[in-house]
Amino acid sequence: QVQLVESGGGSVQAGGSLRLSCAASGRTFSRSAMGWFRQPPGKEREFVAAISWSGGTTYNADSVKGRFTISRDNARNMVVLQMNSLEAEDTAVYYCAAEDSPKNRVSTYYSTEDKYNYWGRGTQVTVSS
Repeated sequence: QVQLVESGGGSVQAGGSLRLSCAASGRTFSRSAMGWFRQPPGKEREFVAAISWSGGTTYNADSVKGRFTISRDNARNMVVLQMNSLEAEDTAVYYCAAEDSPKNRVSTYYSTEDKYNYWGRGTQVTVSS
């Protein structure tokens, strides 16, 4: 059974940092692009960051550029989202996602939900101002 499990969420004051991890099990995602999305209270889920299977290409939403960094460790089947300078507007449930395309270029990443096949259950991040 394929699972993506997020961890590292919690409550933090504005300006603080959190490090989210997503551990995959059931299969390897070493050739899959992966991403992070979030759903703020009362809003639609939105894209946060994505990374190619090689880890060499990353892409962030404008709202988190310069503050969030996505990375991955294919040996551990894991992707990480380092979040710095957190703002109240970053409060949301954060979801990890993985796609399953048979042939991805080394630099391919995806920023839309429809490209992803597997999703975690999410982890809550609350930033107080």
